[in-house]
Amino acid sequence: MRVCVLAIATIALLTTAAHSEGRGKGGRNAQPAQQTEEQKKKAAAEEKAYRDALDKIPDKKFDPWSTMR
Repeated sequence: MRVCVLAIATIALLTTAAHSEGRGKGGRNAQPAQQTEEQKKKAAAEEKAYRDALDKIPDKKFDPWSTMR
């Protein structure tokens, strides 16, 4: 009987933690905030800077064992 009660209590605690993740500001039902023009321009500039930084990364594969052979 004690094992059964402990199992039910454990399951109840685990499901309440999973259920609480959907609540709050970032939940499923949260509406996306509208962006202003300034925020859109800033996001576009950040995206362009990110893509430019990615283009600067060389495509050369790194071989850590190259000096050991």
